[in-house]
Amino acid sequence: MPDILSVEKLTKTYRSGSRNLTVLEDVSFSIQEGERIAIVGPSGSGKTTLLGLCAGLDRPSSGTVMLYNGLINDLSEDERAAIRNEHVGFIFQNFQLIPTLTALENVMIPLELQGQSGARKIALDLLERVGLKDRSSHYPSQLSGGEQQRVSLARAFSNAPKVLFADEPTGNLDDETSQKVEDLIFELNEEKGTTLIIVTHDLELARKTGRIIQLKGGRVISDQINELS
Repeated sequence: MPDILSVEKLTKTYRSGSRNLTVLEDVSFSIQEGERIAIVGPSGSGKTTLLGLCAGLDRPSSGTVMLYNGLINDLSEDERAAIRNEHVGFIFQNFQLIPTLTALENVMIPLELQGQSGARKIALDLLERVGLKDRSSHYPSQLSGGEQQRVSLARAFSNAPKVLFADEPTGNLDDETSQKVEDLIFELNEEKGTTLIIVTHDLELARKTGRIIQLKGGRVISDQINELS
């Protein structure tokens, strides 16, 4: 299997007042197409920063990010956005739905950015898949947290992404709702053949993936295949 993501000696340093704060230091790993990975570690270990760099949401201070056969860290913001629109899906802890759009319209956004025909049918089919077709005309404020996350899950898969980044996807949900969302993530991931990269502090969720990368203090301290997944 070819690598869909490869990072080499990734370092990210921020200016904090009069000093530099290094959040990630010398991080290297590769992920093959179709893999399911969890990135774990305590708060402040650099998990979300790493995810943002891998997805092209931010640029590293040094090192390289290869995503879907292309070096992305030297690209302009517009070029990186084009790659994300075409190849990447996102699920965030705080859902990040657009409040003035209905559930259906939120799911249609990636498809419309691509100029894809049949966007409405694809979006409705995905809402049905996550059990929310009857809520398609509702706005985010009219939906529970679990329903909002299921809408964001449908949106994440709407452009048939090659790779899906999930940042603490169940962090704001109760245990029962978390379980439903986790099941949907893995079911859709299996159906669509998407590479899945989950940032989480939840070791139970991490153990459902095939590989766990552990960060501490901005460095990779463990990278292990999970035989139990």
